[in-house]
Amino acid sequence: MTDKLLADQTALVTGASRGIGAATALALGAAGAHVILTARTAGGLEEVEEAIFAAGGSATIAPMDLAENESVSRLAVAIAERWPALDMLVLNAASLGTLSAVPAFDFKEFAKVLTLNVTAQAAMLAAFDPLLKKAPNARVIGVTSSVGRTPRAYWGMYGASKAAFENLLLSYGEEVRHITNIRTAIVDPGATRTKMRARAFPGEDPQTVKAPEAVADRIAALLTAGFDHGHFERVG
Repeated sequence: MTDKLLADQTALVTGASRGIGAATALALGAAGAHVILTARTAGGLEEVEEAIFAAGGSATIAPMDLAENESVSRLAVAIAERWPALDMLVLNAASLGTLSAVPAFDFKEFAKVLTLNVTAQAAMLAAFDPLLKKAPNARVIGVTSSVGRTPRAYWGMYGASKAAFENLLLSYGEEVRHITNIRTAIVDPGATRTKMRARAFPGEDPQTVKAPEAVADRIAALLTAGFDHGHFERVG
């Protein structure tokens, strides 16, 4: 018997080797969930896994590049062979791309950003839809950015991908809301101390913005308490 609110539930967190993804994985592990961690960096995933174990939680790592062909479907098959359902899915992995005026885009880079930030997310939803439907109360949270809703000069590459991602996830939510217990939500972390933020704002003092743990705690709270269909919030 345990008093941990997410005991006996399984969560999958993408981009879990650092930043918001790593902090979210730690928070969910502390709440009792078994956390499946995925990202490209095996070393980072191992560090997060060890931290979860050290705190008394449980986790499994799955190093992979979500943008590679067939990688998502292989992951889904592997998870389905071990767990009967997926209770929580946190779609956090994303690529910033180069901050650039739209006419100056490197379109090969733009294609790569769209592949990870949009196409791979669609592949995740398609691959894990059966496992989410088997959970009694599945929740999916997508991590976005304010530039997806409020265009900003030179942020068009990333902003366009996040606008598409939000529409994609919320469209999926509309499709399943009346036939399943799956609920979808969008979380905008706001200014957060991450490597992506440091790259975008190289002159900023990182201590002036909140730590990833603040966002992770809010995501974990949402996944624990539940949320209304199509929920959106920005973490202050």
